[in-house]
Amino acid sequence: MDIILKPIITEKMTDKSEKLNQFGFIVSKRANKLQIKKAVEDLYGVEVLTVNTMNYKGKNSWRYTKTGIISGKKADFKKAIITLPEGETIDFYSNI
Repeated sequence: MDIILKPIITEKMTDKSEKLNQFGFIVSKRANKLQIKKAVEDLYGVEVLTVNTMNYKGKNSWRYTKTGIISGKKADFKKAIITLPEGETIDFYSNI
């Protein structure tokens, strides 16, 4: 099971990473906190202090087109916020 799907790189998460040493990831909906902690430690080689998780429901969306109204739903997802100890960091841009 692939636990970490992708990192969250937004203005808000960049600010949190600089001030609070917290990093965000989109993770598998079935993963628990212990699995997320182990996956981050193995992938990035850092020590993880805490893991906070949030489940988000997908939003309904619709739009007008020539053929009528098209409606759909965005996917549900789970977000994890990882807190690292002082002095450790994760560099998402090193592989680019």
